[in-house]
Amino acid sequence: MVYLKTEEEIELIRESSLLVGKTLAELAKIIEPGVTPLQLDEVAESFIKDNGGIPGFKGYNDYPNTLCTSINEQVVHGIPSDRPLENGDIISVDCGVIKNGFYGDVAYTLEVGEVKEEVRDLLRTTKECLNEAIKAAKAGNRIGDIGFAVQSLAESKGYGVVRELVGHGLGKNLHEAPEVPNYGRRGNGMKLKEGLVLAIEPMINLGKRHVKQQEDGWTIVTADGLPSAHFEHDVVVRKDGAEVLSTHELIEEVLNNKEKVS
Repeated sequence: MVYLKTEEEIELIRESSLLVGKTLAELAKIIEPGVTPLQLDEVAESFIKDNGGIPGFKGYNDYPNTLCTSINEQVVHGIPSDRPLENGDIISVDCGVIKNGFYGDVAYTLEVGEVKEEVRDLLRTTKECLNEAIKAAKAGNRIGDIGFAVQSLAESKGYGVVRELVGHGLGKNLHEAPEVPNYGRRGNGMKLKEGLVLAIEPMINLGKRHVKQQEDGWTIVTADGLPSAHFEHDVVVRKDGAEVLSTHELIEEVLNNKEKVS
């Protein structure tokens, strides 16, 4: 079942989504070589609880942590560890929050120290893919239009688009219908209606699209061992185009300030 949201419900999802964005901005302040994903996880859990939220991932299908921290060739669902981040790493930080009974779900891939230019290009393109996908998420379009927007841009630059993992509807449940693949054909799939809330999340690989799951039962990695990037926004479908309910701006303010200082 696809649940269209009322304006009141959309505002509650916005509140949860913005709390995730604020949490990721707190983490952006401290991400540097030597910091461990487990330390990030502790900071995130405390910040969410201090701001009236509940970690949305912890305990979900028995997932053990507040964050998914996926480093380099890890695509998504990386479990936070005590392995210190190293100069040149990238780390996708994916976080969920429950507040007032509704979920927020946002991800951002961050650079650790000095990152290779080809990897920075991958991050830039993945963020562009997200922006193009959001433009396609308007009433009257179809799910395939969103996937086409991501796939056509990523593949035009020679990147691989992960197919096994998808975006999704969002609301009182973390994963609601419909699924939102990052590949597809224009005009295919379910028609998008006003009030539909989606978590759109391109996962783009520097190399081939193929992935595999590690033995922990969670972590997804690229089959060729090359880096992968992941960005996610929560949006509501509107007549004139999607409205973004989450924020990356707070994270980017932190990153810009860090650059000025260095």
